[in-house]
Amino acid sequence: MDDYEAIRQLKARYFRTMDTKDWAGMRALFTDDVVIDSGESGGSLVDGADEFMTFLTAALDGVVTVHHGHTPEIELISETTARGIWAMEDNLRWPNGTELRGYGHYHESYRKVGDHWLIERSKLTRLRMDSTTP
Repeated sequence: MDDYEAIRQLKARYFRTMDTKDWAGMRALFTDDVVIDSGESGGSLVDGADEFMTFLTAALDGVVTVHHGHTPEIELISETTARGIWAMEDNLRWPNGTELRGYGHYHESYRKVGDHWLIERSKLTRLRMDSTTP
């Protein structure tokens, strides 16, 4: 599999593991020192994969999520580094019926460790968020 396809598969697993709440599978997608930045979309900055997983599992407890990633722009920087931008749409529904639909982009960098590409930095920016309350 070429590096471009491997990175597309990595991001596809990210979306699937988040939506299916496969937290162990999701943890395996990150470098240990990953930085996750969702500050521009109402979230926070989290350093470290274990810290991010602790944050995410609590934040999405009971929340049904559906994530879609589109039109990746992937650039290989070296044999072991790359960056990409993904258009995204997400839909979240909390147990009380509140819903959020968001549109924006993931801006990411990747590191190849052994034979596997991993996410080393991810920044979520949003162009629009629509929220409904029951």
